[in-house]
Amino acid sequence: MKKAVLFFLCIQSYVWAQIPSGYYNSAQGLTGIPLRQALHNIIDNHTSISYNALWTAYQTTDKKTNGKVWDMYSDIPSGTPPYQFTFISDQCGNYVNEGDCYNREHVWPQSAFNSDPPMVSDLFHIYPTDGKVNGIRSNYAFGNTGTTVYNTTMNGSQLGICDNCGGFSGVAFEPIDAYKGDIARSIFYMSTRYYTEDASWNAAAFANKAELYQWAIDILIGWHHLDPVSQKETDRNNDVYGIQDNRNPYIDHPEWADSVFPATAVGLKESATALSFSLYPNPSTGSFRIHTDTNGEEYSVTLFNSLGEQVLKEKYATAEISLEPLLPEGIYLIRIETANGKSNTATFIRAAGN
Repeated sequence: MKKAVLFFLCIQSYVWAQIPSGYYNSAQGLTGIPLRQALHNIIDNHTSISYNALWTAYQTTDKKTNGKVWDMYSDIPSGTPPYQFTFISDQCGNYVNEGDCYNREHVWPQSAFNSDPPMVSDLFHIYPTDGKVNGIRSNYAFGNTGTTVYNTTMNGSQLGICDNCGGFSGVAFEPIDAYKGDIARSIFYMSTRYYTEDASWNAAAFANKAELYQWAIDILIGWHHLDPVSQKETDRNNDVYGIQDNRNPYIDHPEWADSVFPATAVGLKESATALSFSLYPNPSTGSFRIHTDTNGEEYSVTLFNSLGEQVLKEKYATAEISLEPLLPEGIYLIRIETANGKSNTATFIRAAGN
């Protein structure tokens, strides 16, 4: 079964089973801004721990099965990591090279909120990571790097010029594919947890205070679909809940990310098997158009509902098509795929109306 479908099926398999009864009742049936406000109200006023207490918390929230530190900037899930850290004894400290020590990486840079509490110690966006790589990432935006790469880490993460990033052409840090969804959902959490509470914040490379720039949304939603919620994230969500008494709703309900942060394009890195296409208008109450770069090659369009059920599949040969399927209001996943294996996915929102 393709990962695109698994994105929805994972919701039913193990994620929902961990959510406290009634936790999201006030968010049910909502979309867009009302959903974001409801989620903010649910996860607001969490129990804030001290910045120093993060070191101890990590021994619960970020521990591998072998007891080592789970560092997304050095880990290689499908292979052997170049190095692993031991809790406490490998805390930074000074560092010169990768593998020297681990420290505390703020996915949303501290400078954006002046290192103020509770943001500065909010576990949902602060991870134990290699000190050197943390320094390489610095305060740069997350994005897809192109041909201009300044630095490649031992596990394949890269720092370089953001490629295919809408109106942004600055420096960006790109983690490996296995952890892109983790990063995206951490950023979605922050933008929701501190929604309307960002008056004293500064701009970050990817956001105006707590409001994400559209180009960043496009990239992060793409990452959100590329790397669906993992068991690691689910376990960490439960562990952080036990410490902070709040949860990341985009781990519990991945489908809500598309409603709160609607993308205008799929922000996946171009590759030999990536297919570029645009979808508009989105959301739509009636018809919508799809434009592809298939150059006359036949391709299929498949729609899945939020349960992972296929609700439409058709083949086309023209670059631009117009569709007006009879769909109930909701969130759908669209997959475009050519016969030679090029493909991509996007989220489509059927709004209330026709």
